[in-house]
Amino acid sequence: MNDILATAQSWLTDFFDPSVKEEIKHLIANDQEELKDRFYKNMEFGTGGMRGVMGVGTNRINKYTLGKSTQGLSNYIKKVYPGEAHKVIIAYDCRHNSDTLARTVAEVFSANDIEVYLFSELRTTPELSFGVRHLNCHAGIVLTASHNPPEYNGYKVYWTDGGQIVPPQDGAIIAEINALQYEDINFKAKEEAIHLIDKEVDDAFIEASVKNGNFNAAGKDAFNIVFTSLHGTSITAIPEVLNKAGYTNVTIIEEQAVPDGNFPTVVSPNPEEPEALTLALKKAEEIGADMVIGTDPDSDRLGIAVRNLDGKMELLNGNQTMVLMTKFLLDQRKKAGFSGDEFIASTIVSTPMMHALAESYNVECKTGLTGFKWIAKMILDSPDQFFVGGGEESFGFMVGDFVRDKDAVTATLLACEIASDAKAKGSSFYKQLVDCYVAYGFYKEKLVSLTKKGITGAEEIKQMMKDYKDNPVKSLDGSEVIIVDDYNTATSTNLVSGTVTPIDLPKSNVLIYTTEDGTRMAARPSGTEPKIKFYFSVNAALDTKENFKIVNDLLDDKLARILNELNLD
Repeated sequence: MNDILATAQSWLTDFFDPSVKEEIKHLIANDQEELKDRFYKNMEFGTGGMRGVMGVGTNRINKYTLGKSTQGLSNYIKKVYPGEAHKVIIAYDCRHNSDTLARTVAEVFSANDIEVYLFSELRTTPELSFGVRHLNCHAGIVLTASHNPPEYNGYKVYWTDGGQIVPPQDGAIIAEINALQYEDINFKAKEEAIHLIDKEVDDAFIEASVKNGNFNAAGKDAFNIVFTSLHGTSITAIPEVLNKAGYTNVTIIEEQAVPDGNFPTVVSPNPEEPEALTLALKKAEEIGADMVIGTDPDSDRLGIAVRNLDGKMELLNGNQTMVLMTKFLLDQRKKAGFSGDEFIASTIVSTPMMHALAESYNVECKTGLTGFKWIAKMILDSPDQFFVGGGEESFGFMVGDFVRDKDAVTATLLACEIASDAKAKGSSFYKQLVDCYVAYGFYKEKLVSLTKKGITGAEEIKQMMKDYKDNPVKSLDGSEVIIVDDYNTATSTNLVSGTVTPIDLPKSNVLIYTTEDGTRMAARPSGTEPKIKFYFSVNAALDTKENFKIVNDLLDDKLARILNELNLD
C-alpha cells in the first residue's frame, strides 16, 4: 500500500489540476480501497487498445493517462519518421467526455508539431480506420469504449495501414510511454495545427462502403429492415449507406437514434445481448420486418436478427453471420473467377466452420489471435494475396480491406444484400445458414463470460487460468481431450502421440482444448473488460435441412451438459 500511496501523492504537484488534487486528498483521507483501485497499476493496452473507467488515477481514463500515451506516441512517430510532415486523424464516439478527451489528445499532438485532422462531431470507428489511409496519416486515434458500460472510455491507436497497432509497434510505443513522467506531457496546443474535418471524409467513406458492400441484390424494394444505432455513432453512416444502395424500407428506432453516452434505453449497448435489441425486435414484429440490425456505440460490431424456420425473429451470433457473409463473398469472387491467391480470416476462438468453408472453396483460412488488429496484420503481411473477408465471434466482420478493423457499416449493407437476394429467390438468410450446415457440418457455439472486477477479480482470473493449466480438462461430455493448445507457451500438444509442435502466433494467455469428437473449449481473460471468457464449439453432421431442429436440439443439449460438468451453467 505504501507504493500505491506514493504514486497517488505524486499527483499532488502543481502540474495537476486543483480539482484532481482535491479528489486525491479526499481519497487518501477517506477511501483507501478506492485509492488502491485507482493507483495500483497503470492503464494498459489490451486487445482493443486502452480501455477503462473514467476518473482520477493511473488506472483510469483521464486527460493525464491519455495525454501521456499521446506524448509517447508523438515521440515514437517522430523517431520512426524523422524529417517528415507528420499527420494524425482523430475520431470519437458518443461517450461522456469523448469530445473533450479527443480535443485534449489533439492538443498534445499539435503541441508536438504534428498536424491533426479532428472530426468535428462523433464518427464511427470504421470511418476512422478508412480515414487513416485516405488522408495518408501516420496514425489514427479513436476515443471509444466500444460496448462497455457508460462509465468507461478508451483510446485505440491505428497505424499507417489503417489497422490497430500490433508488434513490434505496440511494444515500442508502450516503451516510449513508460519512459515518460506525467510532467513530460506537452499540453500547450498549437491551434493552427488542428484541422476540423467532416463531409470530405464522410463522402469518401460512404462511397467506399457502398462500393464494397453492394452486390446489386434483387428484391430491395420488398425488403423490410429495422435499424437501431443503440444511441451510438452508426446513425451518422448506416442510414445513408443503405439509402444509396437502394434500400427504401428502413425503419429507424427513433428512441435510440440520438447519440447518448448514458444509453438510457438499454442495460448494455451491446448487440451481442438480446436485451439491447428489445425495442427493435418489438418494432419488427409490429411491421412484419425481414431483418433487425443493431450496432454498438462506435459501430464496429453488429447484431442481426432474422426470421427463423418458424417465422419468428431470432438473434444470430457472430459465428453464424460471419460464416454466411464469408460464403456470400466467396461466391461473388468465384463468379468473377478465382485467381488462386484468395484468403479469408478468423480468430482462434471463433467457429472452426470457417476452416471447413475455406476448404470447400479451396482457399486459405488464416487464423489469428482475438482482435481485428491481427486480421489487419494478415493483410499487411500478405501483399500478394487477395483478402476476401473475415470476422470473429464477437459480432465483427470486415468486407475486403478498404477498412482495416471491424466494420458494422459495410457489414450491415452486406447482410441486407444477402437477405434481400435470398428472399427474392424464395429463400431467406436463415435458410441459407441451414444450407451451410448441411454442406459444411453443423457447428454450434456458446460463449460464457464471468465478470471479476477490481484487484481481487484480476487475481481470481489469474488463478482460474493457472488452475486450468495445472489441472487440464480431461474430457468434455465424455469425449476425451486429445489436443491442448497453450498460447501462453505457443505450443500445441497432441495427447495421443505426445507430439509438441510450436504455434506460429504471438504468445497470448489462451488455452484451447479439443476433444476426439471435435468439441472445443477455449479459456481466455478479456483484454478490454474485467472478465474471463469461455468459448465452446460443438458439431454434428446434418444430412438434410429437414432434420435441422432435431440436430439443433441435440447440440443444445450437449452444450448444456458441458457447462454443467464445468460448473459454468
